[in-house]
Amino acid sequence: MRIGILGAGAIAFGMAAFLARAGHQPVLWSPSGERTRKLAEGAPLTATGAVEFSGTVAVARDCADAVKGVDAVVVALPANGHRHVFDAAVPHLVSGQPVIISSHSSFGALYLAGRLAERGVRLPIVVWGTTLLTGRQQPDGTSVAVNSVRQKVDVATLPKSEAEMGKALCTELFGDRFVIRDGLLAIALSNLNPQNHLGIALLNLTRMEKGEKWGQGENVTPAVGRLIEALDLERLRIAESFGLSVRTVQEHFSLSFHVPMGTVSEMNQQMHVEGRGGFGPATVDSRYIYEDVPFGLVPTSLLGRIAGRPAILHEAGINIFSSSMNRDLIADNDLLPALDLEGISPAVLIERCENWPVPG
Repeated sequence: MRIGILGAGAIAFGMAAFLARAGHQPVLWSPSGERTRKLAEGAPLTATGAVEFSGTVAVARDCADAVKGVDAVVVALPANGHRHVFDAAVPHLVSGQPVIISSHSSFGALYLAGRLAERGVRLPIVVWGTTLLTGRQQPDGTSVAVNSVRQKVDVATLPKSEAEMGKALCTELFGDRFVIRDGLLAIALSNLNPQNHLGIALLNLTRMEKGEKWGQGENVTPAVGRLIEALDLERLRIAESFGLSVRTVQEHFSLSFHVPMGTVSEMNQQMHVEGRGGFGPATVDSRYIYEDVPFGLVPTSLLGRIAGRPAILHEAGINIFSSSMNRDLIADNDLLPALDLEGISPAVLIERCENWPVPG
């Protein structure tokens, strides 16, 4: 299959290598054009680690080129770039052409569906609760070190009636690792990175600010782990109020990083012992703050208010980081204001998350 990948960071490069190794034809598009410059000149894309690949891949000139004639489109870039890429893709997408959002944040699928409905275009939007893999792009501009490929990835499709089709597409492209969750709302409550990164970054903030090189797994100490578990409990209670079942943070670490179940701290310590604990951010200018707070914690906090289960710790994290960075991180979210979800009833929100929007 020919797959347009909108994005050119570590996840996009890793997914392109994964698809190419499996015999598919990825087409990378960099919104800035910079990250794919060497690949466009003919340099091979190289992946090492959990995905081994080296070979040339197609590079699109622009978004229209990346979308035209492909069997599916994958949005694979940080959430703070989603609205820009959605807006760039909307004029070129056609009815029936699937879009996969990896990973879904801040009800971006509702924004994309609404924009497409304005054009009378209907297509399945497949959303993931996390990324297929983890990794780091290398300074050479042509390679990525893939740390891990997840065993399980939560998936849902808008409209919900296309759930089986969405899973089948993802399985054909990326293997038998996808678990259907109960609609878009369940996926919105299945991305655990923001809550986990809140605990990790908040309690290691001075390490980030001082530019230290520090092991992330080893510094998920018992105190950090307990904060993450308390944040997870808030998320689980919100999901329960909507009648949804979502994965726990312990299940997330076990399935994503292949470690035995235990406390969050114990599991991260095991990852560190095995050399898979990774390194924490060496700067406060990090996605842990500038992506995960506005596009992860803020939507969860909103869902807590809608459900009548206020996410006190999530809200505290938003306020603490906004104060520490001297920046209104809530205002950085450019998707939620366009959706007008504040004050919506749980029943209406569920309806919007399951069915395609009515034009106008």
